[in-house]
Amino acid sequence: MTRAERLVARRLQEVLEEHGCSLDAWRVLSLLSDGEGHPMTAVAEAAFLPPPTLTKLVDHLVDQNHVYRRVDPLDRRRILAHLTPRGETYWRRVDRAVRDRWPALSDGDDELLEALLRRLVATLDASAETESRPA
Repeated sequence: MTRAERLVARRLQEVLEEHGCSLDAWRVLSLLSDGEGHPMTAVAEAAFLPPPTLTKLVDHLVDQNHVYRRVDPLDRRRILAHLTPRGETYWRRVDRAVRDRWPALSDGDDELLEALLRRLVATLDASAETESRPA
């Protein structure tokens, strides 16, 4: 798993660097590309970044006019991050480049791998929740 993760990260970084995008920024943009605002805590968790690091990264993306922040209308204590129209265009260009350079697996293997990885993550998450509950 470690070898696969490192090979994937290396491949991604090669493509992302051509577009001036870091792996961490790509993770954030990827999450925000669904068009829904996301709380900063959820973005930090999804991008595997500590909150102070995420704040600096989002500040940089705001400076580039790729991301904006708004107060959550349902909970005024939370801040939601969104892609700007420029950020959406940038994301589509970078995502297309990543997909164009991504090696295809055999017929159906992409879907199988995705399903197996989702199942692994769900199982590990459930196991972690069970272990963290007091007995």
